Amino acid sequence: MPKRISFQLYSARNFAADGWEPIVAHLAASGYTEVEGFGGLYAEPEKFRALLDKYNLAMPTGHFFPIDQFDKDKKKVLHIAKTLGLRYIYCPYILPENRPKSGAGWKAWGKLLGEVGKAMNDAGYGFGWHNHDFEFKKLPDGSMPHERIFEGGPMLDWECDIAWVAFAGQNPVKWIKAYGNRISAIHIKDNAPKGQNLDQHGQSDVGKGTIKWNDVFKAVRDNTRCVNYIVEHDDPKDYKSFAANSYKFLSKI
Repeated sequence: MPKRISFQLYSARNFAADGWEPIVAHLAASGYTEVEGFGGLYAEPEKFRALLDKYNLAMPTGHFFPIDQFDKDKKKVLHIAKTLGLRYIYCPYILPENRPKSGAGWKAWGKLLGEVGKAMNDAGYGFGWHNHDFEFKKLPDGSMPHERIFEGGPMLDWECDIAWVAFAGQNPVKWIKAYGNRISAIHIKDNAPKGQNLDQHGQSDVGKGTIKWNDVFKAVRDNTRCVNYIVEHDDPKDYKSFAANSYKFLSKI
């Protein structure tokens, strides 16, 4: 088991009607020592930092989307990152209508990410890209967007979402080995067996799905500089059981 396990708070977004404190309290009680942030939490960073401090939780990583905020609101992004104690920042998405259609287009996207990354690196933060499945679908030239993104941004980190790589029909271990020097974080997410949990984006508690976690963690240990291990589920039916069961599984692996 990794020494520190984080929880992507996006996983519990649908359960925050009564505020985030019950969620943060449950995560701390379940054993988590870290959380990962996302845009919905950044409106009042000082207030959220106080909540995390109350339960002895850290937020070393965060998602920031869309990409243009790093240009238009750079000062605000840096204030959020400093206030919450982030060390690594990841851009997690590009809208379907904005996705390039060619290898050259994805390389240009990687270059843009790389330029943002340099600015964030200069400010003292790691910066990288978080994948979904669309980066692993072949382009007309035979390459994949993932390859072109990192060709265009040679200094980019990668937050490898294990389940999305597998969902795309790829072997996560293969890509971990190929791009291990880029990986500073992984999303510990599991895909349910085919046809199951369709009301939960086809995802499951970690350890109850199809990912071969022993193989994944060995590849991560042997081939990467990963320091951030983040549990995530895109749409759990019950975030409490998901968080607790996933942590219990990881504590025994």
